[in-house]
Amino acid sequence: MECARKCLRILQSNHHIVTRRIAMTSSSRAKEVIEQLKDANPYYSKYADKIAKMQQTSAEEFLDRIERVINPIKDGQSQARSYSELLNPKQKLEEEAAELPHKKLSDIMKLELIEDKNAEEIAQIWIEYHKTKAVLAATLTTDQYETLTSRAKKHPIFLLPLPRSEGFEFIMLQFSANTVHFTPLLAYQVHHENAPECLTLVHYTEMQDKGIVLMRGEYDSKVLTAQEAQCLANELQMFYYKTDENKLKLLETFTKSPDEFKHMDLIKEVENIQLA
Repeated sequence: MECARKCLRILQSNHHIVTRRIAMTSSSRAKEVIEQLKDANPYYSKYADKIAKMQQTSAEEFLDRIERVINPIKDGQSQARSYSELLNPKQKLEEEAAELPHKKLSDIMKLELIEDKNAEEIAQIWIEYHKTKAVLAATLTTDQYETLTSRAKKHPIFLLPLPRSEGFEFIMLQFSANTVHFTPLLAYQVHHENAPECLTLVHYTEMQDKGIVLMRGEYDSKVLTAQEAQCLANELQMFYYKTDENKLKLLETFTKSPDEFKHMDLIKEVENIQLA
């Protein structure tokens, strides 16, 4: 019996040693992979804090996600999340998104300021109201908004290339209720559905019967400048408000044939955009 107890203690001790070594190995490997990620992606520094938090939470899961970003091909097989996976979120997430309510105009301003005004007067008040605020503000006609919502139903998820000094960074957008959520693709690859947003555009329809829809955008200044946030809003307009065969084709390809989608074709469509 005493021999059995000694064997059990030895086995337990060895188990703790092995577990500790695995944990240390994962932690060390995580640090190595972070260094690789810094070299592989010029935008790493913008998301360093958020990525570090995930590393501390689960080194093993962190390693799995990061290695899929750095080494998308392993043993001849793709490890990266394909565009088609972006179009098929988990059922639970779809249900949660469907339950999100429309954001209300009354939450940010007094409706009595514009109730008796016409569309032109409302537009002027809206822009003046936001001049001193660190947000985006614009107005849409009802026709523009109807075009936007119609295309959003067909293409609820898309990518936009944001011009940076180092090249282009891809930003993923997703529609939900009267809101458009923007997330850096790198952050999405690392955090999946928990990725932090860098820009949120809300379309308020309370004055739609007067022929105007009000848009307000809030952005994370640690990730985007005001000019970059405006650039993304402009690109959204290019693809979702206006009629351009090349851009409509890219939307169709991304949604219906994601494996045929070429990011360079997308860049060509917006490469002439200049940040002010």
